Amino acid sequence: MTATDPGERGNHRTPTGRLLVVATPLGNLGDITERAKAELAQCDFVACEDTRVTGGLLRHLGLSKPMLAYHEHNEKEVAIELADKIAAGATVALITDAGTPGISDPGFRVTRECRRRKLTVTPLPGACAIVTLLSASGLPTNAFRFVGFLPPKSAARRRFLEGALTADETIVLHESCHRISDFCDEMLEILGPQRVVCVGRELTKLHESIRTAPLGELVPALKAGSLKGEFTVAIAPADFAL
Repeated sequence: MTATDPGERGNHRTPTGRLLVVATPLGNLGDITERAKAELAQCDFVACEDTRVTGGLLRHLGLSKPMLAYHEHNEKEVAIELADKIAAGATVALITDAGTPGISDPGFRVTRECRRRKLTVTPLPGACAIVTLLSASGLPTNAFRFVGFLPPKSAARRRFLEGALTADETIVLHESCHRISDFCDEMLEILGPQRVVCVGRELTKLHESIRTAPLGELVPALKAGSLKGEFTVAIAPADFAL
């Protein structure tokens, strides 16, 4: 063994497994990176949120890989299983239905487990809804706070918005199509008609829409269109004006 061969121990080699954190398209399949395609082709397993969705992506790429379900209901247990596979030398690609794993999607527990064990974690950057919206919003991006999905109950959302009245950074969040109308009403009532907000719907997809305006203009325009699909919302700092 030489100083340049740290992986060898006698006649054995230390396993070189990796966790690949792979960003996948939000909707437009053309947004997957060449690096992601190459790594997915070479990995041993794909850990994914929904095997049906991921199966469709793999077929689109002309790939067939063993898949393991890794989602919010089983990630605590499966994170250990995945880390065991990586420790034994497997390369596991972690993906979610859309966007970057760990960003309001499963991923945190397995990356934490791999870091605890000093296993290699390799990020493959790509699509991320919050960055996609911010880049096109026209709102300040020198400082922003991402809060994921707000609580489903109106009282909790209202408390959050009251705390955002004097925010000095852009606040970004996801909202369900089932609550976006009520949430817009709550923003208008609490933040006021002059507060500037950007709402993105179905980002990168066929019916994508991105609107930035004071709430007094934005809310009626938003409600006049379709409220179906995935929504990401960016609330400008309190002192921001277009």
